[in-house]
Amino acid sequence: MPRRLKPADFLRDAPEMARLLIGAVLLVDGVGGRIVETEAYDREDPASHSHSGPTPRNQAMFGPPGRAYVYRSYGIHWCLNFVCREEGHGAGVLIRAIEPLAGVATMIERRGLHEPRLLCSGPGRVGQALAIVHALNGHRLDQRPFAVHAADRDYDVVVGPRIGITKAADVPWRFGMAGSKFLSRGFPK
Repeated sequence: MPRRLKPADFLRDAPEMARLLIGAVLLVDGVGGRIVETEAYDREDPASHSHSGPTPRNQAMFGPPGRAYVYRSYGIHWCLNFVCREEGHGAGVLIRAIEPLAGVATMIERRGLHEPRLLCSGPGRVGQALAIVHALNGHRLDQRPFAVHAADRDYDVVVGPRIGITKAADVPWRFGMAGSKFLSRGFPK
């Protein structure tokens, strides 16, 4: 397994970090897989939770890099972001999809379905499959239950606009592993 990422590895701007995470392996208590889709968010970005400054909800995004920012989407799904840049800036990378590799039976049980392609193809699905909960908000990504390993090689990356937002929707800060069948949605040609 390639080296584990440390907080210093996350001292990058959000789009660069989002691209570099394609192919990295994310495990939560040993369950997870290869990151195949991400989205970048930055305080300067009107679509970002950090755009209006720190609040009790988004405080983790302004914390040290290499931490989890966990939030609930539509009051239903827990979503996982990796905080990046310097402390106080307010940038992060949303984990949109992973290719299941470890603990697949556990993911099937948690998600209640058997189609591997759909287990983690969307941020809410990732949250449910990996048992992401708000208690993990602000937790270091280099400490249990998390393990994030660098990509084992360079992967071809496709880029396009982010999904499910209304502000800055045309900003090309969504990154995906070219040819992956585990993406949440295809990329424009």
